[in-house]
Amino acid sequence: MDTNALPAAVLWDMDGTLVDTEPLWIAAETELVSSYGGEWTDEMAHQLVGSPLLVSGQLIKDNSPVTLSAAEIVDYLLERVIAGMRRHVPWRPGAEELLKSLVAQGVPNALVTMSYESFAGVLVEAVPAGTFSVVVTGDTVSNGKPDPEAYLTAVKQLGADAADCVAIEDSIPGVRAAVAAGVPTIAVPHVIEVPTIEGATRVDSLDGLHAGDLRRIARGR
Repeated sequence: MDTNALPAAVLWDMDGTLVDTEPLWIAAETELVSSYGGEWTDEMAHQLVGSPLLVSGQLIKDNSPVTLSAAEIVDYLLERVIAGMRRHVPWRPGAEELLKSLVAQGVPNALVTMSYESFAGVLVEAVPAGTFSVVVTGDTVSNGKPDPEAYLTAVKQLGADAADCVAIEDSIPGVRAAVAAGVPTIAVPHVIEVPTIEGATRVDSLDGLHAGDLRRIARGR
């Protein structure tokens, strides 16, 4: 197998991988909890990274004075994070350049995120039409990451072999989901550290990476 060959497709996580939205989420969480007289620590916020939104909403409800339902909490957070994203797309280092390179070389890209379509759509609208061949969001699957459903769905819609694709993730649930779906994975830790997970290779940054590097790196070479 030529590990320098281009991947059949690249499956991207969004929050923390393509764009640095975690500060937006944490700020919205802190604002909400504070409005009910509570305190939201970085430790609590980091527990939500990579989780399905309703799971995050329930965790906020269970660990704070907030009386809203989990769904109402999600709506509150989404409204504020979407507004922040519309003001400015906070690309992670190297992500925009790598994405553009893949598109230029004809490699299909999929967005596989636990954020809802209303938020993912802001990024999709901010990039050239056709950048993402497939978009799978947290409100279109029954089981969120670390369950592999979202990645299996994306691979099926792409019509590709999972083993010939590459996933790029920043969180533990995301890496576990991609690996469980059989997709060679590159972990780019951001807010939280990602331990060694079989089937994934860690890198410090996407900055300077090229499309031809991805399969080799994802396979630990």
